[in-house]
Amino acid sequence: MGNKQIIAVVGATGAQGGGLVRAILNDPAGGFTARALTRDVNSDTAKELANLGAEVVLADVDDPESLQRAFHDAYGAFCVTFFWAHFSPEKEFDEAKAMATAAKRAGVEHVIWSTLEDTRQWVPLSDTRMPTLMGNYKVPHFDAKGEANAVFTERGVPTTFLLTSFYWDNFIHFGMGPKKDASGKLAITLPMGDKKLPGIAAEDIGKCAYGIFKRGRQYIGKTVGVAGEHLTGAEMAAAFTEALGQEVHYHDVSPEVYRSFDFPGADDLGNMFQFKRDFQEVFCGARPPSVARSLNPSLQTFATWLAQNKDRVPLE
Repeated sequence: MGNKQIIAVVGATGAQGGGLVRAILNDPAGGFTARALTRDVNSDTAKELANLGAEVVLADVDDPESLQRAFHDAYGAFCVTFFWAHFSPEKEFDEAKAMATAAKRAGVEHVIWSTLEDTRQWVPLSDTRMPTLMGNYKVPHFDAKGEANAVFTERGVPTTFLLTSFYWDNFIHFGMGPKKDASGKLAITLPMGDKKLPGIAAEDIGKCAYGIFKRGRQYIGKTVGVAGEHLTGAEMAAAFTEALGQEVHYHDVSPEVYRSFDFPGADDLGNMFQFKRDFQEVFCGARPPSVARSLNPSLQTFATWLAQNKDRVPLE
């Protein structure tokens, strides 16, 4: 490793963390080396990262001692949670708390916490415009992350708060890709009206995080929002039409209808999209693509991402 500084990456086999590990490994002159944290060092992805040159270590966000060991002698740490593995905002908060505590005890000099807005700052629990979920949240997978920001601050952890955006990869993996409607035509369905949705290629989040680490202390104590592009549903449908060579429509539904869809987390996502729709100025304003591009010059637009990934998008 020489004199390279270690960046410990939580979720290294996932979308954001994997993007960061690869960004570090693809820049051998960058002064950093990647320590990939994973619960399964024998997974195919973990083995792939090891073959690429990452130090792969066993760690679990539910095991604080394993985190502290994994953060030992690391200059930086990338901290991320995955709500959809358990659907528990309380568990997500506890995981963030464990990472912040481990980073403080290990003396990590720069943490990037992958976070989102606590929507209750704009839509209090008493606000009936959208239903309260799980007793204490409006958008559970947002709110617990935003609430956990204070944990890093209170512990005195030198942190950059990274606001992420909608993954375009959701059109591949999350069942959000074009589907045939009642008329047999392909359509993407979102409750966004004519409002713009900040989106990004998941791997570009990791590349932007690497750009933050490369800037040294410049972004410590600051919030940085990243997006590849801000697009309406109609603009995304047009991009799909161009990339796929067949017409794709934008099916705009109400948040109420979206919340009623029959898949786990539909109510959470319905509220999320409603928040992004109703507070577009706040949400888009926090994520100027120019910032992401300054951190990651290879930042993809939706069209360039589609050109590379159109064959991976399932059409139903």
